[in-house]
Amino acid sequence: MKKVFYSLFAALLLTACGSEKQTPIDREALVARNNPQVSEFDSLASLSVGNGEFAFTVDATGLQTFPTMYSKGVPLGTQSQWGWHSFANPKNYKHEETLKAFDFGRGHEELYACQFKEPGRQKEASDWFRVNPHRLHLGTVGLELGEEVKASDITDIRQTLNMWKGEITSHFTLNGNAYDVQTVCHPNKDMISACVTSRAHGGVNLRFPYPTGGHADDACNWDANDKHSTVIVRQDAQSAVLKRVLDETTYYVTLRWEGKAALAEKSKNYFVLTPEEDMLAFSCLFTDAEPATDMALPAFTETSAASAAYWTDFWKNGAAVDFSHCTDPRAKELERRVLLSQYLLAIQSAGSVPPQETGLTYNSWFGKFHLEMIWWHQSWQALWGHENLLDRTLGWYETVEPVAREIARRQGFPGVRWMKMTDPSGTEAPSNVGSFLIWQQPHFIYLAELVYRANPSDEVIKKYNRLVQETAEFMYAFATYDEFHGRFILKGAIPAQETLRAATTINSPFELSYWHYAMQTAQQWRERAGEKRNLEWDELIDKLSPLAYNEDHLYLASEDAVDTYKDIRFTSDHMAVLGSVGILPMNKLIRDDYMKNTLHWVWDNWNWGKTWGWDYPMTAMNATRLGEPEKAVGALLMDKRTNTYLLNGHNYQDGRLRCYLPGNGGLLTAVALMCAGWDGCQVKNPGFPQDGTWDVRWEGLKPMP
Repeated sequence: MKKVFYSLFAALLLTACGSEKQTPIDREALVARNNPQVSEFDSLASLSVGNGEFAFTVDATGLQTFPTMYSKGVPLGTQSQWGWHSFANPKNYKHEETLKAFDFGRGHEELYACQFKEPGRQKEASDWFRVNPHRLHLGTVGLELGEEVKASDITDIRQTLNMWKGEITSHFTLNGNAYDVQTVCHPNKDMISACVTSRAHGGVNLRFPYPTGGHADDACNWDANDKHSTVIVRQDAQSAVLKRVLDETTYYVTLRWEGKAALAEKSKNYFVLTPEEDMLAFSCLFTDAEPATDMALPAFTETSAASAAYWTDFWKNGAAVDFSHCTDPRAKELERRVLLSQYLLAIQSAGSVPPQETGLTYNSWFGKFHLEMIWWHQSWQALWGHENLLDRTLGWYETVEPVAREIARRQGFPGVRWMKMTDPSGTEAPSNVGSFLIWQQPHFIYLAELVYRANPSDEVIKKYNRLVQETAEFMYAFATYDEFHGRFILKGAIPAQETLRAATTINSPFELSYWHYAMQTAQQWRERAGEKRNLEWDELIDKLSPLAYNEDHLYLASEDAVDTYKDIRFTSDHMAVLGSVGILPMNKLIRDDYMKNTLHWVWDNWNWGKTWGWDYPMTAMNATRLGEPEKAVGALLMDKRTNTYLLNGHNYQDGRLRCYLPGNGGLLTAVALMCAGWDGCQVKNPGFPQDGTWDVRWEGLKPMP
């Protein structure tokens, strides 16, 4: 009965906030007109195929022929969710050696995993755990064109990513000979398939690097062949299995080819598959365990068909937004960003573990992922009809619950405290910032709620309610009751605006608003599960501190930051105050007129050169909820470096972060809000100007809370 009621309620909301009855969107045409096309070698224009668990990025040849040329651009990565490596630990460092005690006035000592600066064992331990484990580049698969061939020798480049089929087609000419390459990824295997046709076919090479352990790079050390090995462990006329060994890490690469060809070792960790015919079709599978002897890889045609079926289903069954009827000249670029972001996030940020900020393209922060970013990567999925992708990732939280429980315990709290920078094991990477962040904590509740809203069922409640309650239990205990003022405060944490300090920050606005929303939602989950409301939690909700403001009725960066509008430290980085309304619904802690004042001040005065990609959609969501649609559109398309979207759709930040997928995900969440609105919204397309220039048509979007 609950499901029926919620479905009817959602339908009414969609009617109120959605578009009127319209001709169905031609989805294939929508996708096709935004397919990226490449006509030259450009290190920032590489294209990818993938499936959420695995991704493969290629240069203008359609394979990974010139990896070093792209290493400082959008690198030619081959990465998976399971592929991780650690350097040796001969001194047997223990994670507890990274812990440091703090007293934030909550009546007990709290231990945090920190980066130690002074020389000694604690610094060595914190350095080791920050670097290890790191995500692996599994190896490059490129064309064997000859050592003397340079990218500049290649002409007549015509390359297209067909997003409807998940296929990259590449054409080029070398020394008067034409090459045609088709590249696809299997939707359910960590495997690419390709078909290469050329009269001058020199074959395909497989090259394997050693990890760098770098903070942000392509994870390819090509000068350490003595530290790892690749051997052929099985081979026949049509296939081969290669075994990779790097320190304690072992994985396998399986090749299958069609027609006559031979695989041979050219040099250490370098193999060439040479065909005897003009066409070479092959499949290449990466696995963490040795494949069975009777395992047969799908052929190219089979993989291509599976890829096309998967992607056609993805585009047909999710939501769609069509900007082609808009007359505002900015609409075409917004549509391009929206389509490419959907594709990129489906292959880079939709796996069995949370994504790193650069996805499966190259390593940032040692390949680790950041849980405060998962909302930005993946909240859109439930709003765009792909809640199954979000559900797949959220299951990981259950596996790391013991680690999160131990973090809470050593800091003197019940429940679970979700880590910030981590890896599939849940190990908390030492950090003097990340370990003190707290806004990743409510994310689990918010994201579980989005899955439930997309599929309001007892199954979802049973799956996630326990962790929702454990998450909220920590949140209640983390808040401190101020008896003198009769209120709850938040302190002893670095907020989303990371320029603030844990020791002095009190009542940062976004965290206050998020505590209010998440604790209310946790109570709703108790009721859905047939449990009574927690009265202590209700008291917290009733007595949370309102957001602090100054004499100009502008909200402060935190209650203690009285110089918010005079000190550049408070007007740089994320303008998290705007997230208090936008990401989150309006609540009793906030006055909408004061928040609108704050939006206008931020718009005119913020240090936009010190922002990140998701700050623009956050601003757009705030403006949408406050009835400022022109600012909402303006924020999404603001001409700033960190709001740049490359030819391939990646959100460029700077020379270190040439990809930044939280920006892409935030864009899609903002567009969902701007079209479908939120609970109780009574305006059609509330995030777009109502002057007739933004005739935005959409299907299948769900409103935000």
